[in-house]
Amino acid sequence: MSAASQLEVQLRDTTGKGSSRALRRTGRIPAVLYGGTEAPVHFSLEPIQLDKEIHKKGFMSRIFEVPLSGKKEKVIARAVQFHPVTDRPLHLDFYRLQKGEKINVSIPISFINETESPGLKKGGVLNIIIHNLEVLADMDHIPAGIEIDLTGLEIHDTVHLPSLNLPEGVVAAHPERDNDIANIVAPTIMKETEEEATEEGAAEEGEAGATPEEGGEA
Repeated sequence: MSAASQLEVQLRDTTGKGSSRALRRTGRIPAVLYGGTEAPVHFSLEPIQLDKEIHKKGFMSRIFEVPLSGKKEKVIARAVQFHPVTDRPLHLDFYRLQKGEKINVSIPISFINETESPGLKKGGVLNIIIHNLEVLADMDHIPAGIEIDLTGLEIHDTVHLPSLNLPEGVVAAHPERDNDIANIVAPTIMKETEEEATEEGAAEEGEAGATPEEGGEA
């Protein structure tokens, strides 16, 4: 797990839609922290820093440190509301992390050693079925990402969930649903050649099995 990044925040005295709109007019982004036994805490974020963090890979699975009420809270983003036209963040929900608590987190998947895959060298295409894997992990074992090594994979090979090297204490949240991660499919030209060969083979079998009456004059 990488070190937690600290977010610059300011506590909010008022809440509600009107208050949030007024806050956004000043340039700051409203947010709320919930979870655990403590009451929700409302605060605002500095837009330039937030914009940089949101555009980094795995924003929704990264742990942030937020200084609130004299102590630093470890939190994770749970929801981001974006403007439908400008795509700028309008509001964020953060979840308060508790020591030892298992939480559901979506972890980004990346692929390495594409040049070492015989299937890709032959023109095969990497078909990614799952881009982010949902896992259960505690705050001390949330991985920044999951790497899949494509070395040795041929056309028609599939990467299955059990082959992933997940960190200790991290398990897939939906193992049955997410069993197939990615596969290497044949290129379009190869597919067309295989289909033509299949059709020709079927036609030849039909001609060989036809009776003189069915096949025309003997």
